[in-house]
Amino acid sequence: MSRHRRTAPVAAVLALGAALTAVLGFAAPAAAHVSVDPKEATQGGYGRFAFRVPNESDTASTTKVEVVLPENAPVGSVSTMPVPGWTVSVQKRKVDPPVEVHGTPLTEVVSRIVWTASAGAAVKPGEFQEFPVSLGPLPKVDRMVFKALQTYSDGNVVRWIEEPPAGGGEEPANPAPVLTLAPEGGAAPTPSAAVTVAAGADRNDGGDGDSGTLLGAAGLAAGLAGFVLGGAAYARTRRQPTSTD
Repeated sequence: MSRHRRTAPVAAVLALGAALTAVLGFAAPAAAHVSVDPKEATQGGYGRFAFRVPNESDTASTTKVEVVLPENAPVGSVSTMPVPGWTVSVQKRKVDPPVEVHGTPLTEVVSRIVWTASAGAAVKPGEFQEFPVSLGPLPKVDRMVFKALQTYSDGNVVRWIEEPPAGGGEEPANPAPVLTLAPEGGAAPTPSAAVTVAAGADRNDGGDGDSGTLLGAAGLAAGLAGFVLGGAAYARTRRQPTSTD
């Protein structure tokens, strides 16, 4: 058998390994971070949003979460939903010009919301917690960037305050939650399939986002394995002598 015939199955095996690495590497979940859900809304409207806080520590629990509302996008009406085991405090700041809500000008708006866990309610390793709020009327800006601070029981504080690039690009190491706002009366932007997959990978909620990719990887592995076995069988038949009468 020639060198070319001997190396064909080996090359196929190497191709199989490279393909699996590429697929499984894509399927690996991205690092979880504090996010806002939903991620899109309409300017001028009201909405219920939840700040999703995953615990990234292997040993410590999340005991406090602080969310800072953007100064360049004041919101007149902010209310919180009770979270069992957590207390909430709301801080305000002066605004000029006033923000109008239902025809009434407001000179103060919420600047910061702080949730603090009571004993036994902290977000443990491998868990996440959502903190719902109601906001409105939403300002006439393209997006709202909420800076968040996550405090752990060991004293470590993770600052999710880096503003992602507006035109896309590489995500920073500690991105702040971002709410995208569409003009009033216009259609909200629709995320592409790639963005939807990435968003699903970021969620630490046990969803099925990775299962489809893993099944695809398994199918690819089976197909390439069949190709390797078929090539090996073909090589054996070429080595066997052909009988003559």
